[in-house]
Amino acid sequence: MKVLISGASVAGPALAYWLHRHGFEPTLVERAPAPRPGGQGIDLRGTARTVVERMGLMDQIRARHTGVHGMVQVDASGRRLFDFGGDVLGDSGGIIAELEILRGDLVDIFHRATRDDVEYLFDDSITSLSQGAEGVSVTFAHSAPRKFDLVIGADGVWSAVRRLAFGPHEEFLTDGGYHLSVFATPTLTDLQGQELMYNMPAGSGVGGRMAGLYPTADPDVARGMLFFATDPLPYDRRDIAAQKRLVAGAFTDADWLVPRMVESMLAADDFYFARATRVHVDEWSRGRVALLGDSVFGGSVGMGTSMAIVGAYVLAGELAAARGDHSVAFAAYQERLADYVCQCGRPMPGGTKGMLPATRLGIRVRNAGTRLMLAGPWRGAITGGLQKVANMITLPDYGLAVQPTR
Repeated sequence: MKVLISGASVAGPALAYWLHRHGFEPTLVERAPAPRPGGQGIDLRGTARTVVERMGLMDQIRARHTGVHGMVQVDASGRRLFDFGGDVLGDSGGIIAELEILRGDLVDIFHRATRDDVEYLFDDSITSLSQGAEGVSVTFAHSAPRKFDLVIGADGVWSAVRRLAFGPHEEFLTDGGYHLSVFATPTLTDLQGQELMYNMPAGSGVGGRMAGLYPTADPDVARGMLFFATDPLPYDRRDIAAQKRLVAGAFTDADWLVPRMVESMLAADDFYFARATRVHVDEWSRGRVALLGDSVFGGSVGMGTSMAIVGAYVLAGELAAARGDHSVAFAAYQERLADYVCQCGRPMPGGTKGMLPATRLGIRVRNAGTRLMLAGPWRGAITGGLQKVANMITLPDYGLAVQPTR
């Protein structure tokens, strides 16, 4: 069977890998001209580690571990207020996971693991889908029209496949209350292998704000992160310069290292900007089209990558178990993952207001409450029990041996 997958970030290549292992013929289409570099640090938690171990890729992933071993809250002078160690809340359930990797590095590993066996169509996108009894007719922005047995949307929160096959974005998206940006920056201060976070009250015409510096394997380079609470602001998703100006405008009165971070952001060539958004889709498939990853369960805190990897494994396995009968496989895929996805998608305690307090008093109260929780046996409540959730699903082997380590 020929399966078209839209999106070549994490979920798409992971699915392509397992489909190929099961004997399907996957094709990946990706709007970007090449695998996307950069991006923030992401976590591999719980059962997702089992999947990458079965892919034989764990050694490669560990070799590119960022080395981050905790997160520290600081004040305007850089004084450390409290910290979360990577192992404080379990091997994969803490604020900072024991195993973290830059998104671009994980994308590169998955691409290298599939590029010799899977067809990639970079710099292209799906423009229409037409389902019939024998398959799905697909047109592309650049490639010639083709027909596939199945189409999978692994193309993110603003999924084109979901829009074409399921309906307008507004039917499935819930606003998260803030904007965020991620970009490369000089390290600026001694991070000591820890992510630094600094909160600021409302100002510059927006609500509560937060800045972060995330270390990488290169001691001279970090990932800068800027968050600010506000109503949705209109912007052109293709106009990067305008997006940078929008972010800079939200931090005109900022202190700590933020002015220097803004300078780095304006010069960065790997700038990422998005509105925090949650995705909810009641039925994950329509006929021969199904959704995977952020296109169907985006918006979780700390579990998005893990859900994408686990979901890819299960979707490919259920298609193999059903011998390609998509109606059986898609139903089994959703049934097996539904509770796991529901639990992974629960918001963190405190939500956006806890993350981005709008006043100095609110920041002090949040910080004092966090210190109190870290000092007691209830510290697990800070992350909503992610350690347990990350390991709650048991994976079938779907008849495949574990791939030798590469």
